Amino acid sequence: MDRLVAGLAALGTLIFAQRVRLLVAHRVEDSAGLVAAEAAVTAVDEDRAELRLSVKEKDDFFSTYFVSTWSPYVVRLAARLRLTPTGVTVISVLFALAAAVLFGVGGRPALVGGAVLLYLGFVLDCVDGQLARYTRHFSAWGGWLDTMADRAKEYLVYAGLGFGVSHAGLGNGWALAIAAMTLQTVRHMTDTWYGVLHDEAARRPRTTAGASGGIGDRLNAASTRVQADTGSLSYWLKRTVVFPIGERWALIALTVALFNPLVSLVAVLVWGGLAFAYTGALRTLRARWMWVPVLDTVDATLHRDDGPLARRLPVVRPMGPLTLAVLAALGPAVLLVAALVGDSPTGLRWAVPVALLVLLAGGLGAGAAHNGPLDWLVPAALRAAEYLFAIAVGVVGGAPGWLIFGYVFVLTVHHYDLTARLEKRQTAPPLHGATLGWDGRSVLLALAAIAGIVSIGMATLGAYLLVVFVASVVLAWFVRPARSARASAAPVGAGGVAPR
Repeated sequence: MDRLVAGLAALGTLIFAQRVRLLVAHRVEDSAGLVAAEAAVTAVDEDRAELRLSVKEKDDFFSTYFVSTWSPYVVRLAARLRLTPTGVTVISVLFALAAAVLFGVGGRPALVGGAVLLYLGFVLDCVDGQLARYTRHFSAWGGWLDTMADRAKEYLVYAGLGFGVSHAGLGNGWALAIAAMTLQTVRHMTDTWYGVLHDEAARRPRTTAGASGGIGDRLNAASTRVQADTGSLSYWLKRTVVFPIGERWALIALTVALFNPLVSLVAVLVWGGLAFAYTGALRTLRARWMWVPVLDTVDATLHRDDGPLARRLPVVRPMGPLTLAVLAALGPAVLLVAALVGDSPTGLRWAVPVALLVLLAGGLGAGAAHNGPLDWLVPAALRAAEYLFAIAVGVVGGAPGWLIFGYVFVLTVHHYDLTARLEKRQTAPPLHGATLGWDGRSVLLALAAIAGIVSIGMATLGAYLLVVFVASVVLAWFVRPARSARASAAPVGAGGVAPR
């Protein structure tokens, strides 16, 4: 083992030490040490240890103290019932769906019941991963499904809260639900790409990752100290202030049970906005210090979600892709604000083509090198630009709130599919080209606005994208793997080549 580690280090391999929990790891030097080690191994209750090890060692505050303290018992029960992690995921989706329905119904009993179901649904959301670790039933499909189900559940709950606000006459609930979904999606996009940035920085020698010193270096050192001091107040504050999923669901459950859906959505928006500002500022400073390009290591066109139009636009290199992506979001943002504060949103139909032209400025950076220290923010900026444009067009065109929410929801499903595939190291969706890109979809919505058929255009385009997504899932996870399995099992013909 010593020679192995020394050899790997000599090759420049990045080596990590993993602490052993609950199990036994001894280096035996003599017979007495062997006897002691064997006794220690024998004393371990392996099933109990595996059950406890199925729980993440470092999780968020709510998950650690209000879920993981008793979820292993649910894991053991699920294993005895021969439930699969995918089956538990499906049950958790049903719990969240039932909670969303109760939030929409309103009334104190329904709101309290929905809060309880939401909490139980989150427990099951933790159990599916713990069950996978406990039973060793891992798969790329299961990981992808868990990621997609988490977002679908959360946004269904937002829909239930939004309907509940409007149903109770407390205000425009759909507007709040759309805002919460958009904010959370853009936040998640930055989380994903900042994680990719960290992974890429870990692969590179420290000397090329960025110059040492400065505020970025101090922030990195401070963060390392806080993360190492597990259990301290600063450690839990750092993990809680970023508003992770456990805290989001706990906040929704408490506020809706004690108050109403309006308070719940407002609380999510306020805490989510503060968390976004906090993490965005610190990550920007640390990213500039690391100076590690990210998007030039992957298919930038795929993760930008560019369509045929953006790929054919000329490149404006001096401005950079991030500047152009932020500029692309400004036009739709101005149009949306004007539509919300104006007396007649439909009178702004003439401004839709102008906002579209500003939006398409984001495509001028499609062919440029995405190697700047902050270019990992480009996908999130483009997501914000497209969502804001869709919402603005919906408001100007007089589309109902539920339809705008549904269309943006379909867009988030498509974009989460891309990020989930990135995290699971999967290839592009089989029908990705049929999704038209952010530019193509926006052009079609603009044409619908000019023709005065925004609701019809949004409903048709949303239904089309949903069908493409479902077909792509079936092709990616069921049809193609089955064909590959049949091909590998086919007899080898003459010349050593399997017949087709």
